[in-house]
Amino acid sequence: MIDIVNLSLQFGGKYLYKDVNFKINAGDKISLVGSNGTGKSSLLKMLNGMLEPEKGDIFKRKNMAIGYLPQENVTHKGLPLLEEALAGVPGLKELQEKEREITALLNDPELEELEHLGLVDQLGEIHQRLEEIDSYSAEARVEKVLLGLGFSQNDFEKLTDHFSGGWQMRIALAKMLIAENDLLMMDEPTNHLDIDSLEWLTGFLRTYKGALLLVSHDRRFVNAVTNKTLEIYNTDFSVFNGNFDHYLRAKVERDERVEHEFEQQQKRMKEIQSFIDRFRYKSTKAKQVQSRVKMLERFDKIDLPDFEKGITFKFPEPPKSAQIMYEVKNLTMRFGDNLVLDSIDLRIEKGDKLAFVGPNGAGKSTLSKIIASVLTPTSGEKVPGYNTSVAYFSQEQSEVLDPELDVLETIAMEAGNMTLPQIRALAGSFLFTGDDVFKKVGVLSGGEKSRVALALLLLKKANLLIMDEPTNHLDYNSKLVLQKALMNFSGSLVIVSHDVDFLQPIVNKVVEIRRGSFRVFPGTIEYYLQKRGEEMMERNEIAATSRKQEADASANRKDQKRLEAELRNKRYKATKEINDRIATLEGEIEKFEEQIADLETAMGQADFFDDALEAKKKTDAYQKLKDTLEKKMDLWGELQIELEGILESIG
Repeated sequence: MIDIVNLSLQFGGKYLYKDVNFKINAGDKISLVGSNGTGKSSLLKMLNGMLEPEKGDIFKRKNMAIGYLPQENVTHKGLPLLEEALAGVPGLKELQEKEREITALLNDPELEELEHLGLVDQLGEIHQRLEEIDSYSAEARVEKVLLGLGFSQNDFEKLTDHFSGGWQMRIALAKMLIAENDLLMMDEPTNHLDIDSLEWLTGFLRTYKGALLLVSHDRRFVNAVTNKTLEIYNTDFSVFNGNFDHYLRAKVERDERVEHEFEQQQKRMKEIQSFIDRFRYKSTKAKQVQSRVKMLERFDKIDLPDFEKGITFKFPEPPKSAQIMYEVKNLTMRFGDNLVLDSIDLRIEKGDKLAFVGPNGAGKSTLSKIIASVLTPTSGEKVPGYNTSVAYFSQEQSEVLDPELDVLETIAMEAGNMTLPQIRALAGSFLFTGDDVFKKVGVLSGGEKSRVALALLLLKKANLLIMDEPTNHLDYNSKLVLQKALMNFSGSLVIVSHDVDFLQPIVNKVVEIRRGSFRVFPGTIEYYLQKRGEEMMERNEIAATSRKQEADASANRKDQKRLEAELRNKRYKATKEINDRIATLEGEIEKFEEQIADLETAMGQADFFDDALEAKKKTDAYQKLKDTLEKKMDLWGELQIELEGILESIG
């Protein structure tokens, strides 16, 4: 589908990649990896035509449809949500407008016959194209995607202007998924999702028929949806078949092999150079010396790559505290008429490491800000324990750093009595070395700002850390270091995050915050997901039982009516046979409708796509049932017309 040939790109005189080659084939689900600043986002922009390479060519298949989701800064205005999302269906809006226009012209009584025939032909072509894009089910498909991404039906008629930045990104994501592109390119699509919508997106992408090029540091998500890894490393591209875990194993093996080969070559070259130095001035060894000089020159030297540096830090030993570190009692929070938190009670004890999870907008960040004293609740109590010291990190904090200060000045402002070498050492542990410490905060990337904010967090010797989405701008290696530091932190922790893989080894309690509910689950995030899955299955079983009871009752009523009709018309032998055929057909139709309803319920579940093969089997069965039902309904209609004719003739 796409051929990248001898591609080069540099910024500020430094090559991000040089003379690289790569192919994207149909069905490829590719994870694009590399440290922050290696050019991952730039590659997506070049493939989308938003950035020109310094050198090289990008060849795309003719009429190829590409969807691109940037990291941020997407806005929509002026349309209701559902209408905006429907615009993602290719050609739908234009065809519907043309259909309305032609229909209005056909209603003109003064229209000439030839013009009328021409318009009828045009309308037929439009109807055919609408059928090709399955326009009649478009709204249902769009609603399914919007609901999967966390919107409610109450949101469908809201103007898109009213949605915040994170929800704007979800609108863009929905439109891209609806468009059924040949290639989806997504730059950190999970940053603005919650666990529920992330699970749904994972299932959707696992069965997506098109190709995928994905930048994400969410290991669990990437493992689930990709089958190939493209690594940008030392200005070159390397391709690894398999998911992200396979790539990590293969990368370790490759790096160890390169190091071994480099060491062996260096050892051999030193031996040869030693011989040359030793016998350089001995005439009897001149021939052998010259031979070894040429041997050195012929060596295909192995360049040892600059292995990636990662941030290195651990949280300082926290101050001693009481067993109960923090309590909120009967806490309520309103923003105007919007009730976000209602009568919340929560106790944080020494050693607790809590994950706040739930849909976006349910109050996770609000509660974390209240505990961190960034917000004041509308009512209720918040009671810190004896000697509890709170430190707070959020993406908002990293964005409000003074852009005019450099990195060193920013850290020094909070460093108290630390010496300059100590401050530089702290900056260095977060990858700000050499002249990097003099970079103005205003020119830093999102990931660099997050690292500065994390460095500032370390300066606050706290025993209760509150962290709101700390991993959003961290690369994989930096995220691992933060994960390990939080695992080893001997204080208490409250963390808002949707990154299951990151949370799993850290947290020992999960607090689920949803509209109208607040529950605490002791255990890991995987345990919480398991319990939630069991609850959803139980709800589905109850709903299925209820539907079956309703269907059985409906069937009994129809059978009774059929018997009464047969009794009333017993003397009309001419209608007995056709009535029997109709009754049999109605029973068959009823069974098909029940099977279709059950499949639709299953297909609407968040975990439906977890088993891709089973999902495909059910969707194929669903379509087959729909086709068969349509034929049965057509036959039923024909029999009804025939019956009416017989009854009319009998009088």
